[in-house]
Amino acid sequence: MNSPKKANIMDTSAIKAVVFDCDGVMFDTALANRKFYNDLLAAFNKAPLDDEQFKNIHMMTVRAAVEYLYPEMDDHQPVYKMIKSIGYESVVPLMLMEPGLIELLDAIKQAGLVRGVATNRTNTMGRVLIEHKLKKSFDIVVTASDVANPKPFPDQLEKIMGAYALVPKQLVFIGDSIYDKKAAESAGTWFIAFKQPGLEAHAHAVSMDEVGGLLKLSKYNS
Repeated sequence: MNSPKKANIMDTSAIKAVVFDCDGVMFDTALANRKFYNDLLAAFNKAPLDDEQFKNIHMMTVRAAVEYLYPEMDDHQPVYKMIKSIGYESVVPLMLMEPGLIELLDAIKQAGLVRGVATNRTNTMGRVLIEHKLKKSFDIVVTASDVANPKPFPDQLEKIMGAYALVPKQLVFIGDSIYDKKAAESAGTWFIAFKQPGLEAHAHAVSMDEVGGLLKLSKYNS
């Protein structure tokens, strides 16, 4: 079994787009997601998320999470009605923005690169960007609702490449899950694993400053 690659083996010279996953990269969403799904489970008299369930739903779309958490139900409409009643908007303020994100996005813009998001969130992403004043900080945002297949499929990254006429090695994707890694691998793009040293990637980073250094942005290499 091959060990995860730790060295930076990216060729950054051709990169024209930097794309971020949302949960676990742009934001620490542990508190928000746990509260939302625990409230949802409690509404149906189910136990709170255990650690394995939490790790799994972190990568999933809402639809996949509902099917995973309620396998005994043939009809999930009552769950979706409860989701609408609870409203994810109530926990959006609990999402903690990663320190240095805004500065990194500004540096990416100054370098003339495209700033993008590829997330398995659906209709909550717009509210997240508005709540945290990031709506104007990205050039393109692709959610699970915008493509036929969510991550781990490459559709989101391919959509971004298509929008800017890019080839795979002109895009770098920053993610923190095996879904992100598989999406980048299938799309043929560069992949930076964020705060996940055990995840195979072209490079690893534990902070936004480290990402900026890996991208060789002037602000981080002076």
